[in-house]
Amino acid sequence: MVEQAVQSAAVQRIGTDAIRLERQLDAPVETVWRYLTEAELRSQWFMGGTDARPNGEFELLNDHDNLSDEDVPYPEDYAPYKGKTWSERVIRFEPPRILVTTFQGGKNGEVSFELFPEGDRTRLVLTHSGIVSGTGAQDFGSGWNSHLAVLQTRLAGGSVANFWELHRRSRDEIAQALGG
Repeated sequence: MVEQAVQSAAVQRIGTDAIRLERQLDAPVETVWRYLTEAELRSQWFMGGTDARPNGEFELLNDHDNLSDEDVPYPEDYAPYKGKTWSERVIRFEPPRILVTTFQGGKNGEVSFELFPEGDRTRLVLTHSGIVSGTGAQDFGSGWNSHLAVLQTRLAGGSVANFWELHRRSRDEIAQALGG
């Protein structure tokens, strides 16, 4: 399931500082919304921290140990980020359809999650804009691609043996897709 999610994934560069990803998720909009806003559920596919609330601040805690079902060590190049916390701000909060927040404390723009109901499934559109890093489209694209593959898998009831292997494959795929 995860293999399929990575290979079918697409990242589009929609501007010099922006990328867009789209996914079909096997869950209703209300469930997906909870996975975006509730820290406990968000930690199963992205980062924990605290719950996102309207017009408020929340924390993102980088602890990707929750993302692999097997005991997998952090790769050396990501180890310095383990346990790092970012204070984020909710810019737009329209349950259960639109969530827009800052990213990395606003230093790398903002992330928009738009949810569209499609029967008992949800189409999620993620837009990350205001990326300042020169390699940001590729780096953030591969990160979002990996995390959304985990979300797809978790919502479909599947497992993720090794998040870091998934992420490595995603980096290769996104580099190719974005011409990096």
